[in-house]
Amino acid sequence: MAAAQLDPRVLVYTRTTAYRHESIPDGIAAVLSLGAAHGFTVYATEDPEFFDAPVDPYAAVVFLSTSGDVLTSAGREHLAAYVEAGGGFVGVQAAACTEYDWPYYGELLGARFARHPDYQPGKLLVEDREHPATQHLPAAWEFTDEWYDFRASPRDSVRVLASADESSYDGGGMGDDHPLVWCREQGTGRVFYTALGHASEAYEDPDFRAHLLGGIRWAARLQP
Repeated sequence: MAAAQLDPRVLVYTRTTAYRHESIPDGIAAVLSLGAAHGFTVYATEDPEFFDAPVDPYAAVVFLSTSGDVLTSAGREHLAAYVEAGGGFVGVQAAACTEYDWPYYGELLGARFARHPDYQPGKLLVEDREHPATQHLPAAWEFTDEWYDFRASPRDSVRVLASADESSYDGGGMGDDHPLVWCREQGTGRVFYTALGHASEAYEDPDFRAHLLGGIRWAARLQP
């Protein structure tokens, strides 16, 4: 008799050394729920020593609203080696406010956070509906979030999936080229980032949950 096949595993990492989002427990709960419903096992941790060993057993690593310096030197080496060798990396919201002093991480993610206006309703323009994270969305997606500005547009080095419509909210600072959701390849690994997910309400929203699930599945190379 063949051995039973284990479900793919996804690691959710939520360590913060700067601002901490109150929505982190809701984000963890959402990914756990998605895993239970869609056939992957989720392990959540805030322990930086977890990355002092290779994370190869995981199909994807999710940095869920991490902030500040969250990895040891060994952890940085293991995360980089993991992605370069084909691992999946997913950054959610404040993942862009993480590891500012590690140049590789900025390249990996594609952009670094600069500022955000007040939390408010606005609109995303979905540019690419061929991706699992956006294929279910309307061309103009109304959402409420912090509408992150980045130090520079990552468009030249990423596949942009959705952008902010700055005319739909107050305080945008990037103008007409304002990506908020994108994906890219790093080595032989896959990277997905969404700037959405500030508030607990996001993780209860069916469209956002499907958006997050699509990003995780794509990065982890999991079939729908």
